[in-house]
Amino acid sequence: MPEPLEGFLLAAGLGLRMAPLSLCLPKPAWTLKDRPLLQWGAEALRAHGIRRLGCNAHLHPDRLRAVATGIEVFEEPRLLGSAGGLLHARGRVAPELLTWNADVWAETVPFDRLRAHHREAAATLSWLLVPHPGDRWNSVWMDEQDRVLPKGVSGPRGPFHFTGAAAWSPEALALLPEGPSEVDELRPHLRFHLGVVVEPFPWREVGTGDALIQAAADLAPEQEGRLSGCYLHPTARPAGRLVRCVLGPGAAPPPAITDADALWFEEGGNQVRLGLGAVTK
Repeated sequence: MPEPLEGFLLAAGLGLRMAPLSLCLPKPAWTLKDRPLLQWGAEALRAHGIRRLGCNAHLHPDRLRAVATGIEVFEEPRLLGSAGGLLHARGRVAPELLTWNADVWAETVPFDRLRAHHREAAATLSWLLVPHPGDRWNSVWMDEQDRVLPKGVSGPRGPFHFTGAAAWSPEALALLPEGPSEVDELRPHLRFHLGVVVEPFPWREVGTGDALIQAAADLAPEQEGRLSGCYLHPTARPAGRLVRCVLGPGAAPPPAITDADALWFEEGGNQVRLGLGAVTK
């Protein structure tokens, strides 16, 4: 009988927004401060005593597995969606499963607050929320009993922003249909969808090449961000004059090169160069 799972990192996807970087690594395998994003999420869970962790993998599952030390990897040849990916954990959870989006960087996440409120309220599904930061993020609203309202419906409490941290009860996991499904499809069927509001904490979604370059500059200026305006993987060997370039695993551009808006990485002993394309947000 497999051991129960306590935490799950949602790490499967097509990597369309991260293209072309996703041709060499899935998003959660890119590093900041020499640590893969996947492991940043894992460490945030472990800091609150969550030890038995799982994650799903679709794109380059072997490369994700290579950075998934201490994490049970569930390969997902057919994408199951934002809710369906948790089918891997169904039947292996008690009393709740804490989840995190693995393409998000955060040093600490208040999973203890989320778990405590989830248990106290006997909620079906709980979301960790922060006051809405404005800009392009979707808004979450709650009623006076801290119940999350349906998507697109405003209420007496809000707006808030969903951080990506959630607590799923076995009851919620039992509602998942076989095959692909999305959280928004499941929400109308939840008995009690709780919102847990906390003070803002440092976190960052790293979903595009430009977001990765900026995160490296802000968070790792002596490591991945040590070449201004570029991102350098820990195994990359920078050379030449580079502008808005991402040097991926094993990248080693020619010493005399002048290049811009490019992705470099090593594949099968060869250096591969791809254009980054237009600036993405």
